[in-house]
Amino acid sequence: MRTVVLHARSPAWRAVAERVDELMASPDFRVLKSEARTRAGFIDIPGAGPAFIKRVEVSSWIRGIVARINGSRAKRSLAGAAMLEAHGLAHPEPLAAIDVYRAGAIRASYLVSRALVNADSLSRFMLGPNEIKGRNVHRRKQISDTVAAQVRRLHESGIYTRDLQETNLMVEDNAAGGFNLYFIDLEDFRRAAKVSWDRRVLNLVHLDRSIGRFLCRAARLDFLYSYLGHRPDHAAARKIVAEVTAAREAIDRRKRRIAPAAEHVVAPLAGGTR
Repeated sequence: MRTVVLHARSPAWRAVAERVDELMASPDFRVLKSEARTRAGFIDIPGAGPAFIKRVEVSSWIRGIVARINGSRAKRSLAGAAMLEAHGLAHPEPLAAIDVYRAGAIRASYLVSRALVNADSLSRFMLGPNEIKGRNVHRRKQISDTVAAQVRRLHESGIYTRDLQETNLMVEDNAAGGFNLYFIDLEDFRRAAKVSWDRRVLNLVHLDRSIGRFLCRAARLDFLYSYLGHRPDHAAARKIVAEVTAAREAIDRRKRRIAPAAEHVVAPLAGGTR
């Protein structure tokens, strides 16, 4: 097994990278996500402050070879951060990035980034404890307008993401009485000479599917108009809404086709354990 440090902000962060597994095994590591191949959480680094560490394991040797050719998650995260940084779009600062090789293939990637200690995911920030803040319509619209403006800036900068959903957007209050938006999950960002309308719609649909849990249809429509920067006339509005709706229905149909196939695979396994 070979470990390659792709990036370290300073010699101190290189030292952190070299003992990242030890830190993640520490009782001080606060786990945020733990799934089959992904583990992530927070830890306070003495003398450096709070950091967020994410480890993603590669499912197979073949996929590890593909990752070596096309770029690992850690390498793509660094590229995504550089894209956003170049256009002044807020994101967690990468502090260290590591790839682990075995038998010539990448088998795991780590990203250590600056923890966003005052920010929270869009839904939790907007709703607040017991959803009490979500009842403040003015505040909710301010947040929605902030997100719409930043997503528009993202696209106008020639950047889009393959996974724009509310859990990948973090928000915090700022000193001016407004809100700061951070784009996270940096490995999914891509650059284009110009972000096409179809790509924009796809990003908006993915976000709409996730914010629909806590925003009504009228609020989601208002978000769309904020993203456009104006309220189009009735005919233009109907056309845009029809395009977004058609794209969403296509995604929903595709997911419904995938779901039965997954159930077909899982069911025999579940039955075999009885």
